[in-house]
Amino acid sequence: MLKIAHSPDADDAYMFFGIATGAVRMPAPHVEFLADIETLNKLALEELLDVSAVSVHAYGHMCDKYYVMEVGASMGDGYGPVVVAGPGVDKPRHVAVPGRYTTATLLVKLAMPGVKTVEVPFDKIIDAVAAGVVDAGVLIHEGQITYHRHGLRKVLDLGEWWMRETGLPTPLGIDVVSKALGRELAEKVARALAESIAYADSHREEALRYAQRFSRGLTLEETARFVDMYVNAYTRYLGAAGRRAVEELLARASEAGLTPSCTPEYV
Repeated sequence: MLKIAHSPDADDAYMFFGIATGAVRMPAPHVEFLADIETLNKLALEELLDVSAVSVHAYGHMCDKYYVMEVGASMGDGYGPVVVAGPGVDKPRHVAVPGRYTTATLLVKLAMPGVKTVEVPFDKIIDAVAAGVVDAGVLIHEGQITYHRHGLRKVLDLGEWWMRETGLPTPLGIDVVSKALGRELAEKVARALAESIAYADSHREEALRYAQRFSRGLTLEETARFVDMYVNAYTRYLGAAGRRAVEELLARASEAGLTPSCTPEYV
C-alpha cells in the first residue's frame, strides 16, 4: 500500500484533484495523508512516506533516498515567500519561519544572514508579527496574498531576491518518490501525477472549487490566483530551467553548510 502525502493547501489539492476524485488511477493501491509541509518534511526524512510533497530544502537532507518527480513542483517565477513586518520595522532582528526544513527558512538564511530565525507554525506567523512577538515573518501559502488585510507590509519577496541572484525560478516544493520502490514504479507514479494535473486543467472550474476547500478563507477568485502562482509550467514539467533552479539552491545550501552535498535524480 503506497503512502502518498501532500499538504492541505489549494495548489496541492488542485494537483491531486484527478487522483483524489478517482478519475486518475495510481499504479498501486494507496492511502492519502495530508499534513503541513514541515510535518511532511520530517516524515520523509525518516523514510516514512513513499510519495510526498517536500520542501527543496528538506530534499537536500534526503536525496539519496528519494527521486524528484519532473511533475508537481511548486516554483515561483520571480516571486516566492514574502517577508513581512509591521509599520516602523526596517531592519528586523527576529524573523518567524514556518519550520526548520522549509525552503522559506533556507531562503531567509541565504538572503538575510544577519537575522535570527524563530520557528512558528505557518498559520500563526501573521498573528505573531501583528502582535509584535517577532519583528517580521516569512509567509508561505495564502498568506502571501492576504497579509495586507492585517496591516503588514512587505520587507522582501524572497522570489524576487532569488531571481536577481540567479535569474532562475524559485524552487520551493517538489514531489518525491522513494527509491526503495524501484525506478519503474517511481516512473509510473510520476505519470499518474502528470495525468492528475492534466485532469484538473481540463476540469478547471471543478478543480478550483475543490481546491478552495483547502484555501483557508480565500475567495474562488483568490484561490485561482494562488493556484496559478504555484501550478505553472514548472509544475507540469520541471524542464532544464527547473532542474537548474533546484540544483542551484541545493548547491548554495551545501556551500553555506546548511545541507549535505546533494545530486538529485529525476523520474
